[in-house]
Amino acid sequence: MAEITRQRQGEMVRAVLEVLSEHPEGVHAQEVISRVEQMVGSSEFERGYYASGVRRFEKILRFNTINAVKAGWMVKNKGIWTVTDEGRAALSRFTDPAELMRESSRLYREWEQARPAPIAEEEVALDEAAEESAAATLEEAEENAWREIADYLRHMNPYEFQDLVAALLRGMGYHVAWVSPPGPDRGLDIVAYTDPLGASGPRIKVQVKRRAETKSTVDDIRSFMALLGTQDIGIFVSSGGFTSDAEREARGQENRRLTLVNLEQLFDLWVQYYEAIDETERRLLPLKPVYFLASDA
Repeated sequence: MAEITRQRQGEMVRAVLEVLSEHPEGVHAQEVISRVEQMVGSSEFERGYYASGVRRFEKILRFNTINAVKAGWMVKNKGIWTVTDEGRAALSRFTDPAELMRESSRLYREWEQARPAPIAEEEVALDEAAEESAAATLEEAEENAWREIADYLRHMNPYEFQDLVAALLRGMGYHVAWVSPPGPDRGLDIVAYTDPLGASGPRIKVQVKRRAETKSTVDDIRSFMALLGTQDIGIFVSSGGFTSDAEREARGQENRRLTLVNLEQLFDLWVQYYEAIDETERRLLPLKPVYFLASDA
């Protein structure tokens, strides 16, 4: 990667952090990459393609952000990139792109040395272009897999989505006493208990909103909370996520126990308890693990 200097690497990383700083809620990776290229431009080399047919600019940018992730400056989760407080501080402190890149490399080395079994330097002497391609390919594969899963969940039949949440609760060890049949549910979709008779623990009331993109609002949260008794536990599942006002409302509750679950959290729980979910109910969201060689990416 002789054509890419430390200065150029730093320009890319700074631009990434600048884009993310404008959006505390996070930005999809492809949008970040597109905006960064508009900000810093791209050379003829970067606009070229690897032998695999993949464009260099995207691969180089993805690879150069690995240090920033290990430095704690940004987080990548299911294709959404988010800046941290440390990342904002680094952006303010290191105005020179080369200095920013040197600091991220230093923090990366600290992270690597703190690993239980550091890999000897001679064991990782891969060609940089090949390393870029491998790290970015894995990242893209994870993003594409999540995009397909999220699209599937967001466009499920609402009652199947409700059944999926009930199946997850059963897999987690809860006893589902009631699932709302098709028709008006008056704000309540699932009732569950911690034991088969509902005698030894609190009642769990669940609201399920299957929305393709629309976020659940603070009014949605307040309407659901009106259904909760003082001893009830409330779980609000929303495939479209929640507005910031809705999240603040939930966090501020002192007399109601309420948990908000977005699509990413729902999926992570489904994966965690997948083997405990009844085999017939797994068909609501069937998964097949695909294994990659582990890397620092």
